[in-house]
Amino acid sequence: MFESLTAEIIAIGSELLAPDRTDTNSLWLTEQLNRLGIEVKLKTIVGDDDARLEEAIKDATRRSKVVITTGGLGPTEDDITRKVTARALGRRLLLDEQVLAEIRQRFQSFGVSMPERNSRQAMVIEDAEVLPNPNGTAPGMFIDHQGTAIVLLPGPPRELKPMFENYVAHRLTSRAGNQKVVRRMLRVAGMGESAVDEKIAPVYSRYENPQTTILFNQSEIEIHLTARGRTEKDAETLLDRLSEEIEERLGNSIFAFAGETMEQVVGLKLSVGGYTLAVAESCTGGLVAQRLTEVPGSSKYFIEGVVAYSNEAKMRTLGVEPILLLHHGAVSAPVAEAMAEGIRKRAGTDFGLSITGIAGPGGATEDKPVGLVFVALAMEGNIEHRKLIIPGDRHLIRWRASQAALDLLRRRLI
Repeated sequence: MFESLTAEIIAIGSELLAPDRTDTNSLWLTEQLNRLGIEVKLKTIVGDDDARLEEAIKDATRRSKVVITTGGLGPTEDDITRKVTARALGRRLLLDEQVLAEIRQRFQSFGVSMPERNSRQAMVIEDAEVLPNPNGTAPGMFIDHQGTAIVLLPGPPRELKPMFENYVAHRLTSRAGNQKVVRRMLRVAGMGESAVDEKIAPVYSRYENPQTTILFNQSEIEIHLTARGRTEKDAETLLDRLSEEIEERLGNSIFAFAGETMEQVVGLKLSVGGYTLAVAESCTGGLVAQRLTEVPGSSKYFIEGVVAYSNEAKMRTLGVEPILLLHHGAVSAPVAEAMAEGIRKRAGTDFGLSITGIAGPGGATEDKPVGLVFVALAMEGNIEHRKLIIPGDRHLIRWRASQAALDLLRRRLI
């Protein structure tokens, strides 16, 4: 059994607590640390609050052997990382004349004088090693505090990433010891979380390494596997073994073994097979076409997409017979199949894929509730459809319908 070196990341800045901001630095750092064999156990976002940041740093240094902070190293009053970290560690904050000269020189290279407030960035925590920042004015710091590595990194990614790669990674590698952490994500379609766990729990519960986590997102189940080994190859071998056993239990319901999206998987199968596709959508409003064209190179196999929202559009553009709409309604299996065949013939493709449904919140009847969706797939000499009752709000129904349509095509291509 391997004992992992554990890490925590503290992202600093009140702007990161806004509803429209994402802490992408922590995601990138987690990937880099995993490659070094270091597991990230906790991520924290702290606003520009001295007391809460000090508490976060003290708690982190008690729990983890690697603590990385991002942000808060600028020249303004709300850049509090230096002073608060020094206080949390019980160390002084000292002016480093060499760092000050380097900051001043950087401003001079741009033909301007250094504002006095930037001298704050030359304040260095006692006994810290300064990490150069050729891409900005805020130097980082590396501190060995009672056996814990504490790393202070600037917030801008163009400064943080090269600083970590050039001055931090090799220091942490020696501390990580002789092991690597490798992660893999399997994606499952057409099954619920409980059903997946019921099938694979007897498999993954036998393993302490790799570890398994099952997550549900808006349209699929994700199986996250984490393995530790003395080399990446050793860890990958462990993941291969467990992945194969899980595949035996779930079969074709697994559509990705390395975190690929459904549209990537479908696109690859179409491309390799030399097939072409056209799509006719009603309730999804072009979402399937959008997803397909997000994949580079999709012009090789995706020929045409039509949003036929009204009955008139279904008849005029896709050749749906009026009698089908009259007798069965727009949200029905016969109309879905007619849409799929209509777009296939119109575009001259190998496959025609269609969706029609009720995304809500209005438009439902006693016989046709919100969430009723039909997807259909047409090819030469054959048409098939699926009837679905999809839970969720309008956004989720539309997204899950697009996933179901793509999965219908994927299973046909297998």
